Amino acid sequence: MAQDSEAVSAPLIERRSIDYIPESERHGKLYSQFTLWMGANLQITAIVTGALAVVLGGDVFWSLIGLFAGQVLGGGVMALHAAQGPKLGLPQMISSRVQFGVYGAAIPIVLVCLMYLGFTATGTVLSGQALGQLFGVSDTTGILIFAAVIIAATLFGYRVIHIIGRVATILGIIAFVYLFSRVMAVGDVGQLLQIRHFSWSSFLLAVSLAASWQIAYGPYVADYSRYLPSATSSTKTFLAVGLGSVVGAQIAMVLGVLAAAMAAGQFAGREVAYIVGLGRTGTMAALLYFSIAFGKITISTLNSYGSFMCIATIASGFRGQVQITHRQRAVAVVLIVAAATAVALIGQHSFLNAFKSFILFLLAFFVPWSAVNLVDYYFVNRGQYDVAALSDPNGRYGRWNMPGILVYAFGVLVQMPFISTKLYTGPMVERLGGVDISWIIGLIVPSILYYLFARRGTRPALHDPVRKPA
Repeated sequence: MAQDSEAVSAPLIERRSIDYIPESERHGKLYSQFTLWMGANLQITAIVTGALAVVLGGDVFWSLIGLFAGQVLGGGVMALHAAQGPKLGLPQMISSRVQFGVYGAAIPIVLVCLMYLGFTATGTVLSGQALGQLFGVSDTTGILIFAAVIIAATLFGYRVIHIIGRVATILGIIAFVYLFSRVMAVGDVGQLLQIRHFSWSSFLLAVSLAASWQIAYGPYVADYSRYLPSATSSTKTFLAVGLGSVVGAQIAMVLGVLAAAMAAGQFAGREVAYIVGLGRTGTMAALLYFSIAFGKITISTLNSYGSFMCIATIASGFRGQVQITHRQRAVAVVLIVAAATAVALIGQHSFLNAFKSFILFLLAFFVPWSAVNLVDYYFVNRGQYDVAALSDPNGRYGRWNMPGILVYAFGVLVQMPFISTKLYTGPMVERLGGVDISWIIGLIVPSILYYLFARRGTRPALHDPVRKPA
């Protein structure tokens, strides 16, 4: 009956880290997955991401369609990762040892850590702006306040994260309903929708913005579904997580598109102030600043928690065990948030352009990982993983799985000619009219190659679909 009473079965402070979650400790309901991911997306950074589609040249009509297409494509990918959580009872990245080896999995995991660092830092910048306005202090002070809150929430762990997600969903819905009402009152949305100048480059930019937003959740989405009972339907997990993430992100990005189109060039550089300005001043402005800051707590805690999981996974792979003490966990979390805060303080005055380049360039590294992981889980091993062997460098998955590593590396390299960001632009981009199609290639090519290589492997079959640790 543990799964029927979350309050009884789950302590407020999480005891486990990257180790397997036994059935007796499984708890939670699918609605909590929906609210967690909806709350994680009803926030200011998603608004800014949607706004980029217009800020960088798109019109409202085609930007909205492109963003929605990207949400569905990317959301489907991330939700397929989420469905692994209840079946394996493990954090997402530790299962990458099946595809890359116990040591080899550190290669994509290091890049995931960098992703979390960047997302936490950029979210902290916006949250610092909101807290600075709310409490009448500098943005720097606001950033430091926010960092302290994130450390506390991350140390509590899984159950508190889901509670925060539910509260963030309620606050987010209230705030967004109000903001949409203000957008309708102060702007002519119908007229904006009538302006339709289709451009492949602008349209695919919108698709890529939304797809990268969703795919970037893939490396840690199963971390937050792994406590669900193993009998939980994979289809229902997929729908709960996917719908929560897609609906929440699309709502936020639609607001961003409309706000940027109405701002007449005044959005970039003052994102938080402009959004709150839609709600006028006084008490309502203060409530909106609070909503923005609280909305960022959810996703920033997810990023910090995911960072800890990744670092613990790397360390445990080389140590050959998965036990992490409470003190080790606390030290790691403080160091992670401190590093992200330092990045936020250094880069707070040049946020928007750097953020755009960062999230688009991420696709080159995370789409191939996602392709390899999903093909292995759903088509090669069909969910039959030897959980006990994931911590044994001498076990069935070995230290380094060269086929998986080589396919991943090739999946990154094959995208390079097609990438278009400020960090790097490939030689094929100009020939394609400025369109970035790298993420499409990064999904298709590694998927096919890994399937062909992995099917030729010689690992003996498992009789127990998920062989658990002793």
